[in-house]
This record gives sequence, structure tokens and C-alpha cells, in this order.
Amino acid sequence: MTWMAIGLFLALAFFGMPLAFALGFGSLAGLWMLDFELVVMPQRMMHAVNSFPLMAIPLFMLAGELMVRAGIMDRLIAFANSLVGRMHGGLAHVTITSGTIFASVSGAAVASASAMGSTLVPSLRKYYPDAYSGAIIASAANLGPVIPPSNAMIVYALMAGSSVSVGGLFIAGILPGILLAVGFMVIASFISWKRGYALTGERFNLANVLHQGRRAMIIIMMPVIVVGGIVGGIFTATEGAAIAVVYSALIGFVVTRRLKFSDLPGCLYRAAVTSAMVGALIAFASVLTFIFTIEMVPMMLSDFIQELTSDPMTFILLTMALLVLVGMLIESNAAYIMLVPLFAPVALTYGIDPLYFGFLFMYNLVVGMMTPPVGVLYFVMSGITKVPMMQLVRESLPFVAFQFAVLALCIFVPQLVTALPRALGY
Repeated sequence: MTWMAIGLFLALAFFGMPLAFALGFGSLAGLWMLDFELVVMPQRMMHAVNSFPLMAIPLFMLAGELMVRAGIMDRLIAFANSLVGRMHGGLAHVTITSGTIFASVSGAAVASASAMGSTLVPSLRKYYPDAYSGAIIASAANLGPVIPPSNAMIVYALMAGSSVSVGGLFIAGILPGILLAVGFMVIASFISWKRGYALTGERFNLANVLHQGRRAMIIIMMPVIVVGGIVGGIFTATEGAAIAVVYSALIGFVVTRRLKFSDLPGCLYRAAVTSAMVGALIAFASVLTFIFTIEMVPMMLSDFIQELTSDPMTFILLTMALLVLVGMLIESNAAYIMLVPLFAPVALTYGIDPLYFGFLFMYNLVVGMMTPPVGVLYFVMSGITKVPMMQLVRESLPFVAFQFAVLALCIFVPQLVTALPRALGY
């Protein structure tokens, strides 16, 4: 019955039905074939979304929307430009640096891509081809789910249960996130030097750096307060997200004074729409997860994989290879919700550190946001830059290759993921 439900979901998704509803119809068919009362479906859906930790996602989404309307991108760009604007590929470095800082505010790749795209594309296209500009922004935006706070990490922790904490995953993303940002800047410098792109920005001036740093400091402090409070156990991820909303509103109303009361309905609407898509996926997928449990799919999967290999590293490599394929074909939130309840328990039977496995799982699907044909960031940037998707894909290849290289490094050097969380008691 499970395979018939999955088959119906894949068929409906292939013909263009939104993933949440395709999951819903597949789950409904599974319940019907198992002769369950269909009232089980709304009960399971309500139970799945009636979650205090899940409230962090719409709150972080709203905080990001308020930050964008407050005009923080202008301050971040000015600060980044004062630091790295005069280097080879300076404007690309400004984009990556701004993306790194904004990632610690938004927690989502699509939100980062939309905010940076609307702000930076007009400047980037003065010096770079549109396809390269779109590739730079997409790569910088993909830091959003890696650098804390991260909506992807919240979803993973929710689906994995008590085996892994949101705070631990947040801290696990810091070192790989910094490594990604530095690597992207090195790649951008090499490409700009090789292609002969013009130098941009002003020469480095310490006084200007300090001035722009003071202007941006109140923005930079937000993730320090929010993530620091979560990691320090002062408040939960959901309470931290609520603090981020209040902090963002205060910046917009009091500091930049660019946020108006008339902007609030639009911010609430956009945050609600984005959160509703994630919530619908979680609600419908919870029914499919219930069917998995009834049919003992996790146990059968565990037995099958352990028959293939008893080596934990081989299991990790097999799982990562599967997730690369999944990331190409399925939207990341749907993949978390469908696959985490299956693979996280199997990883525990191999004695794999759940924090280490959780980060690898999440990060692999994050890279999937830049692998065609379902590379959601390409669709966003294609809409903003009006560049055909395949041109964006070609320009993004060095950045995508480096993301996979970091994945391999994290697999074979677990300390890159686990050292900082363990030092902080996770």
C-alpha cells in the first residue's frame, strides 16, 4: 500500500500538481486502501502542525520580511562594499558578504535570493553579464539555510524528533557556512580576474569601514542575540524567532525609519503564504509518515540497508548519493518531511552521531536547490534577471561544484560539523 501511495504522489507531482496536494491525495489513497477511517487524515494533519517549535518558521519568515522592508540591505551592502568592494570581483564579494550576513537574519534561501536580487541586480548588471549576476546571487542566497538561524534545520529537527536539537544544528552550520562564503569569494575573484571584469567600489579606507560597520552593527547584532540566546538556553528557537520579529520591527520603525505601518499587512501576507506552503507539506506528509509507521517501512528499510552493508560510512555515502538525486527532482521541504522519518532512525542503528547525520542530510538537500531540473533558486533568479535557466546553470557550475566539495569534506572530516557544537555542550 505504501508504494501505491508514493506512486500516486509521484505521478500527480509529475503532471504538475503542487507537491502538498500531491502528497495529500497519495496519503488519502493509502488510508483508503488500508481501510482506515478517513477521519484519521485531518486528525493527523492537525496534530502535525499544532506544534510550538514549528511556529519558529513563520516568525523567522516575518522577521526577514520586516528586515527587507526596513531597508537593511542598503546598510549591509554599504558595509560589505567598504570591506571588499575594491578586490577583483569586488561587487561579487559584496553580494556574497551581504548574503552571508543576511543569511543570519532570514534563514531561508528563497527569501535571501528575492531580497538580494531586487536590490543588487541593477548594480551587478553594470559590470557583469546577467547570467553571472544571477549565479552569484543564487549562490550567496544558498547560504541562508546553512548559516543559523535556518528554517531547514528547524524542519529537520522537527521531523527527526528528540534525537537532535535545533540549537545543535544551528551551531553545526557555522564553520561550513563560513567555509562556503570564503570559497565562493575565491571562485568569484578567479573568474573576475580571468574574464577581465572591471574593479568596482572604493579603495579600502579604515575610517569608512568603521563608519559603515557602526551603521550595520545593529543589524549584525540581531543574529548574535537570537542565535546566542537559543544556544545559551535562554530561550527556545520559537521564542528567539519572536524576539527577531520585535527586533526587526524596532529597526524598521526607529533606526532606519523606512518601515511603515502600511507595510505590515504585505509583510504578514508574504510570510503567511510562504509559511503556509511549508505547513501544508508537513500536514499532508504527516499522514504519509503515519502510513509508513503502520506498514513498518522504517524497520523494513533498516533491515534492507543493513543487509547491503554493516559499515556506517558506506551507509552515509549511499544516503548522500540518494539525496543528490532527490535534490534534483523534489523540492527540499517535501524531501525533509518524507525522508527524515525514514533515514534518521536507520542512522541511529548504525551508531552515527545524529547531529552529524542531520547536518549532512540537510546540507545535501540545500545544495539540491541549485541542481536542475528542480533548482528553485534558478527559477527565482530567472524571474528577476529574465535570463534563461540553463544560462544560470552554466554560470553556477563552479559554485555548485564547490558546495559538493564542502559536502565531501564534511563527510570525511566530521569535526568540521561536530567540533563547535560539542565544545558548546551539544
